[in-house]
Amino acid sequence: MSTDSTSLNLKKTVEQAEDFLPLLGTDFVELYVGNAKQAAYYYQQAWGFQPVAYAGLETGRKDSVSYVLQQDKIRLVLTSPLQPGGEINEHVNKHGDGVKVVALWVDDARKSYDETTNRGAESYVEPYVMEDEHGKVVISGIHTYGETVHLFVERSAYNGPFLPGYKKYEPRFQVEPTGLKFIDHMVGNVGWNEMNKWCEFYAKVMGFAQLVSFDDKDISTEYTALMSKVMSNGNGRIKFPINEPAEGKKKSQIEEYIDFYNGAGVQHIAVATDNIIDTVTKLRDRGVEFLYVPEVYYDTVLDRVGEIDEDLEPLKELGVLIDRDDEGYLLQIFTKPVLDRPTMFFEIIQRKGAQSFGKGNFKALFEAIEREQESRGTLQ
Repeated sequence: MSTDSTSLNLKKTVEQAEDFLPLLGTDFVELYVGNAKQAAYYYQQAWGFQPVAYAGLETGRKDSVSYVLQQDKIRLVLTSPLQPGGEINEHVNKHGDGVKVVALWVDDARKSYDETTNRGAESYVEPYVMEDEHGKVVISGIHTYGETVHLFVERSAYNGPFLPGYKKYEPRFQVEPTGLKFIDHMVGNVGWNEMNKWCEFYAKVMGFAQLVSFDDKDISTEYTALMSKVMSNGNGRIKFPINEPAEGKKKSQIEEYIDFYNGAGVQHIAVATDNIIDTVTKLRDRGVEFLYVPEVYYDTVLDRVGEIDEDLEPLKELGVLIDRDDEGYLLQIFTKPVLDRPTMFFEIIQRKGAQSFGKGNFKALFEAIEREQESRGTLQ
């Protein structure tokens, strides 16, 4: 992954955003998990991520172990405890496997920390320097919703495999990538009446602006509903939709998530591809399970979205959803939860000009999720 921010096109695309940090992109996403070695094998074998770095007993770390996996610009860190007690054990016990850190790539981690804490962010870690033979990295961090944190990572003076303290890891087993390119957006679920609070947090503390909002009329079925607002930084590289429950006849997916996660947290990670048919076919063939969309959805979808480049039949066979906005169309599909608890899942998205989030698919998507909830006995 390039660390030369001067070569990036950081043009401001969201004019309302103050963008005072600014953010260059997502540096990595760290999940606290019960068994990092086995989780790493799953993301390697099923998703096409390749291990690139490791930290643990062999590198002098005594309390935890971490595997770093990468595919194109997406970097996942899987961390497990090596001893009883402590923050990681508490996190896994309370939440199950889940996202702890959303790390953001910046030019100046000290400035990012000062800008955000001066605007009211709660400090997670004050700026500090990590250094080894490959150079140095500056890191700082703040708290956000639930127990999720943002780290600011300044790595322009570093050319190692990941961070100081990690060694290069090149296992013999090499997998073919599945065509995943970068993180398109990451969705946070928060509790009742907390959405506006956290949207205001991203606006005030991090200089984000609201791209779009959806109320319970937009995102509802006969049984459940939710509210959502999408926050974005100035260059559009970081987009955080924030969801909260809304009143419905039965328990919504957001309530189910909060019940099993025991609080607010990252609901799903949307990853981009340039060829959703090829990517989803590979993922499905490797065992990744997706939500079922009834065939009747495809009877009228082209009447709604108009002409598309792709043949409809393979999209129908895979269950890929289609939506259009003023700038183009998008193709998207959602996995079932990738963990034992019905909490985190992934979205695969291919944008053909569209900058929206699939509003036209919300009803079909929510009905698919409700069918899964019903099978789990949680649609009450």
